[in-house]
Amino acid sequence: MSSLPTRADVPADTTWDLRDLFADEAAWDTEFDAVEAACHAMAAHEGRLGGSAAQMLAGLRDAESLGERLTRVATFAYLRNAQDATHPPHQAGVARVAALQARADAAISFVDSEILALPEGVLQRFRAEEPGLADYAVMLDDLLALRPHRLSAETERALAALGEVLDAPYMVYGRCKFGDMRFAPFTDAAGRTQPNSFNAFESRYETHSDASVRRGAWASFTAGLKAHHHTSAATFATEMAKNVAMARLRGHASTEAHLLQPHKIPHALYRNILDIIQAELAPHMQRYARLRRRVLGLDRLLYCDIKAPLDPAFNPPMPWDESCALVQRALAPLGPEYGEFVRRALTQRWVDRADNVGKSSGAFCSSPYGVHPYILITWSDTMRNVFTLAHELGHGGHFALAMKHQRYTNMRPAMPFIEAPSIMNEMLLAQHILAGSTERRLRRSVIMQVLGTYHHNFVTHLLEAELQRQVYALAEQGGSITASVLDDIQGRILARFWGDTVELDDGARMTWMRQPHFYMGLYPYTYSVGLVASTALALRAQHEGPAALARWLEVLKAGGTRTPLELMQWAGVDLRSHEPIHDAVAHVGRLIDELEASFD
Repeated sequence: MSSLPTRADVPADTTWDLRDLFADEAAWDTEFDAVEAACHAMAAHEGRLGGSAAQMLAGLRDAESLGERLTRVATFAYLRNAQDATHPPHQAGVARVAALQARADAAISFVDSEILALPEGVLQRFRAEEPGLADYAVMLDDLLALRPHRLSAETERALAALGEVLDAPYMVYGRCKFGDMRFAPFTDAAGRTQPNSFNAFESRYETHSDASVRRGAWASFTAGLKAHHHTSAATFATEMAKNVAMARLRGHASTEAHLLQPHKIPHALYRNILDIIQAELAPHMQRYARLRRRVLGLDRLLYCDIKAPLDPAFNPPMPWDESCALVQRALAPLGPEYGEFVRRALTQRWVDRADNVGKSSGAFCSSPYGVHPYILITWSDTMRNVFTLAHELGHGGHFALAMKHQRYTNMRPAMPFIEAPSIMNEMLLAQHILAGSTERRLRRSVIMQVLGTYHHNFVTHLLEAELQRQVYALAEQGGSITASVLDDIQGRILARFWGDTVELDDGARMTWMRQPHFYMGLYPYTYSVGLVASTALALRAQHEGPAALARWLEVLKAGGTRTPLELMQWAGVDLRSHEPIHDAVAHVGRLIDELEASFD
């Protein structure tokens, strides 16, 4: 049994305060019912959007208001479940919201269908007649781009009504991961019994300096995954099959084409990110693996050793208050408006940092429009925590600025831009620490943290993207997606990348079970896009200074009013070229050069 505290037992000041969303559950219930009523009220617009520009504007505004309110209702339910997924009322709340989301999607499905059914020239005339429609220009243009792949109004309504069913794989994955998976305690070399959990493994044990702790936790973790091996594979396969079917139903050339359409990038950029980084980064990371094995004095480097610290004796604790002050200093060059956001986030309980039974693993930032961002992290006083906090504040700062300057419809850019603001903050944090010290061990520690960021995005998430590419190709050919098939594909991808520098085991081959990104379309590769862009931006900021960062803030305020490539171009990075990708990988090589030299 786990010895982690229950949610009720952790100090309140280490948790987020959801009262900024809803004062209590009764207030949430009231708004839930009001959103339900708003869904029914949308029927008043059905069949009338083409009547006049004013009628179209009224329908779009009510649909936008419905989405905004639903987002807050859903966020409350999902954040409660993220803080403790073992609590049955939290599970019930998520289920209620999923059903409400499906009803809302069905209630507004006519909007897209009616607009796309308008005779040629009518929409253009409406946009010219009604200035208010300019607020929805991006949405309307995106909708027109979907026209070749739209189905009949009746079919679209049916698919919208099935939203809860179509989203079920993600729900099942989360329920299994946080509600059912249990990890047995393990004993380290000193004879101490240690509790284990998803959060404990990923936030503490995976980077532990003691090999007996690291490997003991890994054995416990692998056994916990293995117990849900086939269920997880069936859930994964269902998600793949759903997306393949939807791509064919909508007439896309491939599942990748279907899932990339909302990303608003050329397919070539997706291919270049996967192909160039894997090919050019592998030799650098294999060099890093050999260095790790040599410095740690290991006879063999296991997969669970690839994040072990190289200088464990230099491991100053990073308490919460000191870490917050460090992050604030590092992000100060972004100006007073951004700095005030960071201050409020860190002092007004917008961050949930406790560890408790049932808490979601990893870290994320949720930004409900009209309120403020919420950040989830599990704090364990490490430098890695500090970089993760800066990362999530990057998401939060981005959306805080976007929601201040854009309406709900235009707040979020397409997915390939999403990770750039967060990783940019990590780069600024690293630059701040390195600029303030020439002390060899501190610089080495920070370089390893930066390499951890590159590992996370250029290795972990990029190899997830490669797994998706191969599994979707197999699914499109009618191949079976089973646990053994997924293990085999994952193993071959890891073996090709790491060569003979890392010894792979069953746990390594089950890495596909650890990440939720497979249930978010083609999300994984976008981390690498963000890292390529933020590497270029951080280097540009070093040379240009405040002008580059002032331009970056304007880009963040633009929200989703431009495509990812346009936003990057505005910031000074041309992702139509291969050059930023090559430069980012070369930067990793230079970091490893300095790291190797520090041990010579």
